[in-house]
Amino acid sequence: MSYFKELRDQVGSKTLLLPGASVIVHTEADDILLQKRDDGHWGLPGGLMEVGESFRETARREVEEETGLKLPDEELHVFGVFSGEDYYVEAPNGDPYYAVTTLYTCMNPGGDLSESDEETLELRWFPLTALPQELRPSHKHFLSLYKQKGVQAGLIDS
Repeated sequence: MSYFKELRDQVGSKTLLLPGASVIVHTEADDILLQKRDDGHWGLPGGLMEVGESFRETARREVEEETGLKLPDEELHVFGVFSGEDYYVEAPNGDPYYAVTTLYTCMNPGGDLSESDEETLELRWFPLTALPQELRPSHKHFLSLYKQKGVQAGLIDS
């Protein structure tokens, strides 16, 4: 059983503060890997931290579980840490929490895409300029910041 589920068993539906990690997995052409989850929304691969994990370990484990890709450590870079009122979430069952998310970027992941995870309905590469409408709000924000930073650095065409 995951730490999150064990904690929920103890505290019920009280609002929690939960750490996790997400990853902007991208190609050199800035196609972004998105995962369609069972709630119908597209989002970045990632998830909640388990006891004893670092944010980096959480990112690597979650991406491998959800996509089959192995993230080379030298290609995994911290983009930012996000928390606060804007990161309030209600789980599909209504349980509330505030996410504390370390966001990474990774280019050139190893392995083949696999949709074998029960959380993953579909995996697809999207051009950064043509993201789906059904994108999780926080992930839309992350990708907006990623695009803005890339344009400022001259890495992405606006």
